Amino acid sequence: MAAPLMKSVSGIRGIVGESLDPDLVVRVASAFARYVKRGRVVVGRDSRPTGETIAQCLVSVLVLAGCDVVDIGVVPTPTVQLMVEELSAAGGIVISASHNPIEWNAFKLIGSTGSFLNQKEINRFFAMMDAPGLYMRWDKVGTLARHGGAGGMHIDRALAVIDAEKVRAASFNVALDSVNGAGSVITPELLKKLGCGVVPVHCIVDGTFPRGAEPVPANLGDLSAAVKKHGCDIGFAQDPDADRLAIVDERGRPIGEENTIALVVKHLLGKETGRVVVNLSTTKTVEEIARQYGAPFTRTKVGEIHVADEMRRRGARIGGEGNGGVISPEVHLGRDSLAGIVYVLEMMAETGKSVSQLVAELPSFFMIKGKTKISGKSAGKAFTAKLRKSFKGEKFSEIDGVRIDFVRHEEFRGGWVHLRPSNTEPIFRIIAEGVDEAQAGKIYSHFEKMIRT
Repeated sequence: MAAPLMKSVSGIRGIVGESLDPDLVVRVASAFARYVKRGRVVVGRDSRPTGETIAQCLVSVLVLAGCDVVDIGVVPTPTVQLMVEELSAAGGIVISASHNPIEWNAFKLIGSTGSFLNQKEINRFFAMMDAPGLYMRWDKVGTLARHGGAGGMHIDRALAVIDAEKVRAASFNVALDSVNGAGSVITPELLKKLGCGVVPVHCIVDGTFPRGAEPVPANLGDLSAAVKKHGCDIGFAQDPDADRLAIVDERGRPIGEENTIALVVKHLLGKETGRVVVNLSTTKTVEEIARQYGAPFTRTKVGEIHVADEMRRRGARIGGEGNGGVISPEVHLGRDSLAGIVYVLEMMAETGKSVSQLVAELPSFFMIKGKTKISGKSAGKAFTAKLRKSFKGEKFSEIDGVRIDFVRHEEFRGGWVHLRPSNTEPIFRIIAEGVDEAQAGKIYSHFEKMIRT
């Protein structure tokens, strides 16, 4: 049985040769040309082995449909977003399945603001995919240009938001694991411009992913070993399209990707307070930091565009997602591992503290993330009604699946659980967080059992 095609606000994802085939590439390109009214389109991709061929097909169709295309090659997803802004383009397409395994590929669709299409916009795009393609006469087709300076522009944007001289003075030694992805070239360049010594781990763009694509602790063994072997001050890990950032401390211990956004929020609120926006699945640590600084705090549906849209509406200071996604309006309204890197290094330089010391100062919670196959029982209204009956008096949110914050439950008080179908995989996610490991385990086990029975 072929893997399903995943269509959501996160884009269009499938396994190449199964649900993602040349016909789909043509339909996506033709529909996007119609969507942007044949305006200028920026195209970039991550390092997957299928990316170049898909890009050639996509670009050809866009040009034949009348678009002027700027191909910026293998670059992080946020670089494409920034180039759409920089060139005042009508839109952009990133060919990347992000954290999905190497057999997947995908199309992330960017509007003229440099942000991904929101739910209303992408629904309109999906409707256009069902219409026949409209192509131009030979003398009205678009043009193709290749742009090699996108990475440098992105680096300059990231450096501009921090005290780069202070970081340079600290002379940090940094290990970097880019999973041979889109961050493999641009990130070492950024670090070198900050005066850092760089120990590369999986930073060769050769079409392979030498570890699991997600920068979760279980996949960071090589990075941890490099930090310890070379006496590094910190280790950074990215996903294949370099929009997510995970951190390993100076002892070689992963701090958990949830703590990436927590550190950045604490650092920036310490300089200037302002609204914080994160999604429903993000650690309560961020909420507690916002409370400590008296900062307004908002949660949204899961998905980068939901967070970015809310940040734009509210004029937020900082935001992001607990999967290692830092969204800084000072750089641009999109997840960006480079923004996360510069902020964390600046925090270390200004405080003179190690990563482990900085993490020890954060409000402490313990999170468990898991997943199971989607079933009708766990996704329907009857299941939600059952939850409300079983946990009457607790704080519920149903803007994206079901999140329950426990304010009365004797065992679970202070913790929370979020139950939702994934936007990017055919699975049901369970995320539980407690004040300690024991409580988180009890919350997770309780709801995993409820879903399976």
